[in-house]
Amino acid sequence: MASGDHHPSTSPSSEIKARASLWRGNNAVHPVDIDVDADTAVSAPSPVLYREVEHFKKWKPLLVPCFIVANTVMLVITMYVNNCPENSVSCVAKFLGRFSFQPFKENPLLGPSSSTLQKMGALEVSRVVDRHEVWLLITCIWLHGGVFHLLANMLSFLVIGIRLEKEFGFVLIGLLYVISGLGGSLMSSLFIQSSISVGASGAVFGLLGGMLSEIITNWSIYANKVASFLTLLIIVVINLAVGIFPHVDNFAHIGGFLSGFLLGFLLLIRPQYSWIIQKYAPPGYASASAKPKFKTYQCALWVISLIALIAGFILGMVMLLRGVNANDSCSWCHYMSCVPTSRWSCKAGPASCSVSDQIGSQLNLTCSSNGKSRTYTLPGATTSQIQGLCTQLCN
Repeated sequence: MASGDHHPSTSPSSEIKARASLWRGNNAVHPVDIDVDADTAVSAPSPVLYREVEHFKKWKPLLVPCFIVANTVMLVITMYVNNCPENSVSCVAKFLGRFSFQPFKENPLLGPSSSTLQKMGALEVSRVVDRHEVWLLITCIWLHGGVFHLLANMLSFLVIGIRLEKEFGFVLIGLLYVISGLGGSLMSSLFIQSSISVGASGAVFGLLGGMLSEIITNWSIYANKVASFLTLLIIVVINLAVGIFPHVDNFAHIGGFLSGFLLGFLLLIRPQYSWIIQKYAPPGYASASAKPKFKTYQCALWVISLIALIAGFILGMVMLLRGVNANDSCSWCHYMSCVPTSRWSCKAGPASCSVSDQIGSQLNLTCSSNGKSRTYTLPGATTSQIQGLCTQLCN
């Protein structure tokens, strides 16, 4: 991402040149360099005075590694609870014992069963609406469907999050991550109500949205600003386009992105260059007129974003708790999450099977969605084992 280097005009009489170093790739603390002309210097001094600029200081990334560890630990705990050998007929990587994975036909992401994810706090709209378990909107962003799901999200989070945390610190980026994740869960629950949802992708898309709005609101400090904006915009569009494939919750991506985009105007705003020069100028070199800390358009975007964010979350929560299905008011919106083709279907929902015959250890299952039927030999079948076989039969 490019940086800005602006040089405001100075008074001819004082011959002062002030420069704020805003290079975002430098690991050093950002200084304000003030060159003092030799004729105006009181003593024979160095030509440059260095002062720390707190608004552009570099932060040590701590939050992002902690969040990655937390997500990884949650997957390990989920696999321990899942206990595939005990609850399923077959498992992947059996040498891992109770940490082994569900069969690929049931979960191609190398992970647990749907029932285990439900126990651990996956987003299930019926529980939010009927039992008012609103905390599921947050707990689901710390769960993942499997190893592949976790790797995809955490690698993206590492690349984007480290960069943002170095620039803005752990508090702002932590808020951006969690609130964006909540926004993604909220939008997902309004449009996808027939299946459970887990993952941090909404929070990661929120960071992308924050990066985009940060470029807009801090437009004046960037060189190559148009190139930076277009590059990031293309990345966002490509990632959202991937969401039209099945089994991807693109509504969580869109909700997280919109939340992060609005939050970026609120949390990632930078003071304007002329105010920094004025604030850090040495005594005797103060500007004749006081400069405002933020530009008018920055303040306008801040107010508009705050109103839109609060209104959006309140409206979304009211609609969700009233059991509103947003697809009823938007007949085409489901295409934003999945576009059906001859190669795949967009039908989603928990697998459902009927048990037609059960003689001794023989079990005959028929999938309700595709009509497939199969007989299994399974002595003492448990409910979770039957559900696992049903999921494989319906996929």
